[in-house]
Amino acid sequence: MNVGIYCYENAEVLDFAGPFEVFSTASRLCGESPPFEVFLISEEPGPVLARAGFSVNPNYHFANHPTIDLLIVVGGVHDLEMNKPAVLSWIKTQSGQASLVASVCTGVFLLAAADVVTDHKVTTHWEDVVSLRERFPNLHVCEETRWVDSGNIISSGGISAGIDMSLYIVGRLQGSELAVRTAKQMEFDWIWPEV
Repeated sequence: MNVGIYCYENAEVLDFAGPFEVFSTASRLCGESPPFEVFLISEEPGPVLARAGFSVNPNYHFANHPTIDLLIVVGGVHDLEMNKPAVLSWIKTQSGQASLVASVCTGVFLLAAADVVTDHKVTTHWEDVVSLRERFPNLHVCEETRWVDSGNIISSGGISAGIDMSLYIVGRLQGSELAVRTAKQMEFDWIWPEV
């Protein structure tokens, strides 16, 4: 399964690094049969400066990436991205082709601006709940939860919650045993949720 993580200028570092670590660790634990191929995607070729000047070199850009099965849209300083028609169009197109779409933190704003989430149950960083409700009043915004599963759309709270969500996705797709092993390997305090 190809896991494509959209990374942009001033994206929150742990928003993309956390899920990247989860899916790459889960694959490493599976030895010669890795279930995930995870990569970063940017709009244009070249390095991206994430929050606090953290420079990252995405594997691909909009024009050359492989097919995406799981699209993850991360948060950060997202306002500029919401005003880029090419970005919103790409997110909408990829979301329509992917079997699963996820957001970390304020990445859900981009999904909403691209009309990927319309009246879904979602969540975001606690600091941005009011803003999300005001800008997209048809969304059902949940508070005080690490992630929300709305079928083929999964959203998480802020920053480190993207790790929890990604572990949940690993478990949903590959079984809870791999998710628990992945969390243990990462020394991340996490248990499979009772759902």
